[in-house]
Amino acid sequence: MNYPNWKKNLEPSSFNNVQQAVYNRPLVLAVDDNHDNLELLTQILDLFGCECVAVVDGYAALSAAVDRNPDLIVLDICLPDIDGIELVSLIKQNPDLIDIPIVAITALAKTEDRDRILEAGCVAYLSKPFNIKDLEAIIRYHLNFQPFLVEF
Repeated sequence: MNYPNWKKNLEPSSFNNVQQAVYNRPLVLAVDDNHDNLELLTQILDLFGCECVAVVDGYAALSAAVDRNPDLIVLDICLPDIDGIELVSLIKQNPDLIDIPIVAITALAKTEDRDRILEAGCVAYLSKPFNIKDLEAIIRYHLNFQPFLVEF
């Protein structure tokens, strides 16, 4: 078959725009020792348009942060190997990681816990169970993201 001038008639595909958006997805490191919570969080972050790296303990989180240099970290404070507050301190001591915003999502819900977590260097705090719209607003703010396409 003969397809004359078929290359001339093609317009730039919207696929390129979608592909570019996929490559520009912000990287979020999600840390939670509860596998169900972590799975839920990664699915939510994916719906928000983020690429997600998920880990279940503090030392894996520190290693992933160094290796991947995420745009944001979502962190459970109560971890089995290292306290989340101590992890925040270790992250903030690393000059390559110091500017990564850290959002705490934790079962620690007392005012003094919240204050301690924010004083440690977290930019935001959500207590479990968290509201998805609150998480969306925090992530959008700290990643300078446009509104997400997903409605909850």
